[in-house]
Amino acid sequence: MRLFDLSHTVEHGMITYKGLPAPVMCDFLSRERSREIYAPGTEFHIGRIDMVANTGTYVDSPFHRYADGKDLAMLPLESVAELEAVVATASGRAIGPEAFRGVEVRGKAVLVHTGWDRHWRTDAYFEGHPFLTRDAAALLADAGAALVGIDSYNIDDTADGSRPAHTILLGAEIPICEHLCNLGSLPAGRLRFSAVPVKVSGFGTFPVRAYAVAED
Repeated sequence: MRLFDLSHTVEHGMITYKGLPAPVMCDFLSRERSREIYAPGTEFHIGRIDMVANTGTYVDSPFHRYADGKDLAMLPLESVAELEAVVATASGRAIGPEAFRGVEVRGKAVLVHTGWDRHWRTDAYFEGHPFLTRDAAALLADAGAALVGIDSYNIDDTADGSRPAHTILLGAEIPICEHLCNLGSLPAGRLRFSAVPVKVSGFGTFPVRAYAVAED
């Protein structure tokens, strides 16, 4: 069994999505301050982070798009953890249904590998990113995908205000995982995928530690 980390590191000041604020990370209780509280030789650190939910690698639940959709706390664990996974490698900007021809997606996490993560933390990441077309999203929903992830800036074309991929997939209660990375490192063969967010009520999006397990 081999583990593959598919998440970006959350760092102070980084921008995940253009126009949204970067996380602010600092000490709530520093080690130096803690020495005044605890016994000699004993110290602790408590960190503080102020961030929007769309930070780093994150999962969208239906509530992100739909007011009456499942929020993060309502997501069944089996919808985001230990899913059998398949990697679909796609080229070009608009990823259509042809990228999934011959791929068995029913009940699986479909991980769309575009290689766009190579631009992470650069201005290029925000412009001209690969995305799923409406028809591709409809195919995945109709075929019974359990989760859809992508290593790109957004699963939708951000110039399209109707956000068809989010609308279709989340409308079918299929979680979305955006800003994945390292999909190119995954080997052929049996894979399992997990991307479990914090169990937060009233939120539709939150960062995850996404990873895959390769079963030899």
